[in-house]
Amino acid sequence: MKMMKNISIILVFAFSFMSFAQKDIVKRANKDYENLAYVDAREIYLKVVESGYENVEILSKLGDTYYFNDELEQAFKYYDKLFNLDNDVISPEYYFRYAQSLKAVRRYAEADALMAKFNSFKGFDTRSKSYSDQPDYLQIIDFQSGRFEIENTRKINSYTTDFGPSYYDAMNQVVYATARDTNSFSNRTHSWNGQSFLQLYTSDADATGKLSNERKLSKVLNTKFHESTPTFTADGETIYFTRNNYNRGVYRQDLDGVNKLKIYRSTKSGKSWTKPVELPFNNDEYSVAHPALSPDGKYLYFSSDMPGSVGYDVDDEFTKSDLWVVSINDDQTFGEPRNLTEINTAGRESFPFVSKKGTLYFASSGHQGLGGLDIFASSINPDGTLSSPLNIGKPANTIYDDFAFIINDDTNMGYFTSNRPGGEGDDDIYRFVQLEDLRDACEVILTGTVTDEKSGEPMDQATVMVMDANNNKVDELVTKANGKYVFKLECGKQYFVRTEKDDYSSDEDLFSTPTKSDFLDVPLAMVNERILVVDCDDIAPLLNIKDIYFDFDRFNIRPDAALELSKIQAFMELYPQTAVEIRSHTDSRAPDSYNDVLSEKRAQSTRNWLVQRGIDSSRLTARGYGERQLVNRCSNGVNCSPEEHQLNRRSEFIVTGLGSYTNCD
Repeated sequence: MKMMKNISIILVFAFSFMSFAQKDIVKRANKDYENLAYVDAREIYLKVVESGYENVEILSKLGDTYYFNDELEQAFKYYDKLFNLDNDVISPEYYFRYAQSLKAVRRYAEADALMAKFNSFKGFDTRSKSYSDQPDYLQIIDFQSGRFEIENTRKINSYTTDFGPSYYDAMNQVVYATARDTNSFSNRTHSWNGQSFLQLYTSDADATGKLSNERKLSKVLNTKFHESTPTFTADGETIYFTRNNYNRGVYRQDLDGVNKLKIYRSTKSGKSWTKPVELPFNNDEYSVAHPALSPDGKYLYFSSDMPGSVGYDVDDEFTKSDLWVVSINDDQTFGEPRNLTEINTAGRESFPFVSKKGTLYFASSGHQGLGGLDIFASSINPDGTLSSPLNIGKPANTIYDDFAFIINDDTNMGYFTSNRPGGEGDDDIYRFVQLEDLRDACEVILTGTVTDEKSGEPMDQATVMVMDANNNKVDELVTKANGKYVFKLECGKQYFVRTEKDDYSSDEDLFSTPTKSDFLDVPLAMVNERILVVDCDDIAPLLNIKDIYFDFDRFNIRPDAALELSKIQAFMELYPQTAVEIRSHTDSRAPDSYNDVLSEKRAQSTRNWLVQRGIDSSRLTARGYGERQLVNRCSNGVNCSPEEHQLNRRSEFIVTGLGSYTNCD
């Protein structure tokens, strides 16, 4: 017993020591984290978690070390642990980050549920508004998909990071950023991801867009810190590019000790470049990065988290970047930067590119996508405003990060960057051929959900057809488990949407498409149980049951009567909560007592026929009424035609229990 007590004391001491040690380790990790040294912080957090020490702070920041390095599948692992904690102090921002990581593992329904929750926390947030405006975003993305042929430019990609391509030298060269110098003799690594600082490289592009002969762009432009995302004027004489806040040998930081990004400009001097000069709207306290010139060279688009950004939050440790534009004057001075509020969200918008056709391509984590960064396209209007962004679809976009898209509109070929599996390194440059343009402004998307009218659940395997005004089929699809459909239609026309499914009633809706591009949601209801339009008494008219005749002085069921009774059988099988009362009647051409007995035998014979075929006897009652409920004037002693007497020789089937299916009862 004494030994056990000593062991207990030792264990308590050891546990207390471990707790103090873990807290000290966490403090060190937090310091690395705050300094954006995510690789160092990650290693410490992992050791702490592996030792069994977990809480909201550690799991959230461990997930962040992957999230902010665009490793969303790994981020999911720790965000998932975070949300499984019995704790109600998780910051709303983590609902968004967790939703993004859920998309990375293709759990879209759960991601949408998290976004709905995020929406309840931050209804003002543009990311939640984007989700609310496009709940059917996956169908919209599917509709734009399949327009690209893609291949990895393996010959020039390294085992590290290669990204941010830009055309140069009349599009005969592609300049990009790479960390391929990692592990070289002059290796200097960045604590964010443990790789070498980025350098600008160039490769030759042949007529098919294939790249080769990779080499450093310029000793003047490359420094011992980051250089990336260049853009060139059409004549190739001026370059704008991103670099750390490092100029003329001076390395500057903000008030929190963080080195920000800036845009620099350099011009050609013979075959070399002049010393880069930073742009006047750079600032030590925020980043300005990823420049892109308009084709005419009069406007510079870029990414920044400067105050005034939609994604700017003074209380958020990770302020999100927005897209901005600034005019370039004839004397090479600049106007006032303008925030592109039409397309920016509280998420991250970055990596702009403007094509010759006047389309702005950019990457975003705030608009609805497949996960991580997705590539979007927006038309630039004559007044400089932008149209609503469109996700360019698969396979350009994936559940991983896809960004830095550029295209030559003359050849429909281009490049973009992705960290999808199967590449050479962390980020790779991919070559593509665009097979089809984005839809034009005179086409609209018709989207909706086919549902079970009674339960409200989405309808799987329902056929949805679109017919034009002449009843010609325009398009057709079969819904999946989510019941969604999406079609591309011409604007300003009338269409019919027809839905069909086995064992369900068909439905059809007439509508007119808008006169401008828009999303038209037309949810269609499929009924779980057929909705009956009856007088809630005699169901014979509804089922088109003909008179059931019996032979003279007989009550057996004749074949012609059996055909009609089979309709009653099918009705009762389809609606198991109903009960039926069988009422048999005769005409007046026999003694009243005789007719009473005959009608009762006929009613019971009818009931027995249904019971023998599987209808529960408790659901059936039968009664003969003789000649006491005539439907016309043909009573005893009245001279009537055979046809008039026939109207009184009838069986009625009175249904109860229809309240579950109609407004009866």
